[in-house]
Amino acid sequence: MLKEILVVSGKPGLYKLISKGNNLLIIESLIDKKRTPAYARDKVISLGDISIYMLDDEVSIGEVLTAVKEKENSENVSIDLSKAQPDDLRAYFAEILPNFDRNRVYPSDIKKILKWYELLMSNDITDFSKKEDDKTADSEINEEKESVEEEAKKTTKTVAAVQAAKKRKDGPKTITATKTLKVKSTPKTSTPKKNVVGAKRGG
Repeated sequence: MLKEILVVSGKPGLYKLISKGNNLLIIESLIDKKRTPAYARDKVISLGDISIYMLDDEVSIGEVLTAVKEKENSENVSIDLSKAQPDDLRAYFAEILPNFDRNRVYPSDIKKILKWYELLMSNDITDFSKKEDDKTADSEINEEKESVEEEAKKTTKTVAAVQAAKKRKDGPKTITATKTLKVKSTPKTSTPKKNVVGAKRGG
């Protein structure tokens, strides 16, 4: 599910992917439900591709949101985000991610993540597991593979029919020239480049 939730640079909140067009996306704000286009020039990042710096590794945003959900028993966060001080935010985050990198994950990042959590929960988006995203991705790959295989079958039948018709027309003549049909293989799915919270500042 998080793969379809987008962060758009310069726009507040989160957006749900509605449809794809030529060089644009149609997205819907989770705040006011208004739909708007996002063009190729806009910096759009899937929430499912964001990670958080740890001291020894990185964790997906889904794991972080799940940890917040478990801490709060699926309720809103227990601190007032409008009044929380940097130390309050760091202390809160340390409860769910004791090993987070305090030098690269800023209080502003923590506040943003907690706001995302509340926004997602208010929109009944409560499954933050990566497993669900993997199933969706696998399903899309399988559908694409089946489509290619089906096209190959249709083309093979067409070639066979043409050859049979030629045999009937030419009689016992031997067909010496054959044409090899090439079917494009299923394109490899590229792994999106990770977007790590706190990696770069500004922009």
